[in-house]
Amino acid sequence: MTLMISGFGIPGTPFTLIDELIRQGPRHLTVIKNDANERGMGVDRLLEAGMVDVLIASHIGLNARAIEKMNAGQLRVEFSSQGILAERIRAAGVGIAAVLTDIGNGTQLAEGKQRANVGGKDYLIEPALHADIAFIHARHSDPFGNLRYAATARNFAPLMAMAARTTIAEVEEVVAIGEIAPDDVHTPGPFVQQIVALPTLSEAYHVRNRA
Repeated sequence: MTLMISGFGIPGTPFTLIDELIRQGPRHLTVIKNDANERGMGVDRLLEAGMVDVLIASHIGLNARAIEKMNAGQLRVEFSSQGILAERIRAAGVGIAAVLTDIGNGTQLAEGKQRANVGGKDYLIEPALHADIAFIHARHSDPFGNLRYAATARNFAPLMAMAARTTIAEVEEVVAIGEIAPDDVHTPGPFVQQIVALPTLSEAYHVRNRA
């Protein structure tokens, strides 16, 4: 199963959903996230539990466990530069099979990848990234699943919600329909299949300003 997890470091990471996943204990996951979080939190806890076979991320430098597992051959890591990672996810959400980019040409990131020549210029073919499930964190939701994110917690969440077959959103507060202004809906309800209301926020979220 392929799982997308929103978040840019701490902001937007759905720690509560990750905790529940660990309780259920699936194995052999492919996880797509911008980063591997830091030791002892988020994605690192999935790695510690031995639940992840493949990690697709833009960097893992803050997580010594991820580096150790990768070097030991216990974790396959596919690196994708941050912008390309976002574009590959967006492509899946809008029905595009792949994106063309010259980013990575002549580097290790290009090894083993298909290429295309357009207008006399060589490009790498970066396939769209789909997921079975997306875990995302939002500040507000209404009962229909319209979501509003707080500040930088928005990051990858809207794209991942579009690219997954099932999107599960943990939300800090569920409000009545109409309380989220149309211009403040960052992810429309049709992209969200399940909502989990959070009664409290654990220390992992390190929330400073939820405006």
